[in-house]
Amino acid sequence: MNSNPTSGQISRSTPGHVELEHVAPDGLSEEMSNLRRDVASLKDTFARLASQAGGEVAKTARSISQTVASQVGSARSGVTDAGSEIASAAKEHAKTLASELEGMARRNPLGTIAGALLVGVIIGMMSRGRG
Repeated sequence: MNSNPTSGQISRSTPGHVELEHVAPDGLSEEMSNLRRDVASLKDTFARLASQAGGEVAKTARSISQTVASQVGSARSGVTDAGSEIASAAKEHAKTLASELEGMARRNPLGTIAGALLVGVIIGMMSRGRG
């Protein structure tokens, strides 16, 4: 079977099937006109689908960016809250440590003086080693 239509023949094809029809010369121009309309219709349909797909992509991108921004905001506030709690806990520990040292100094003043002297000597030795 010849795959190229000869003059006056139109090729009609469906998946897996090709048939040739004999068409009069004036019918050929009508078939060509129909073919042009079909191609223009396909072009319009494709343009519409591409536009709709682009719109959907834009909506999805906006949705994702809003979700990410929301999650980042939540994480930032969570970090801020955690930082505040850590600072509060550190302040409380410092107060407790100062209170314990004060209590120890009241109970054993000579031990406190000896400890302070020892710390001073150690700091002095360290600073002498650097110079």
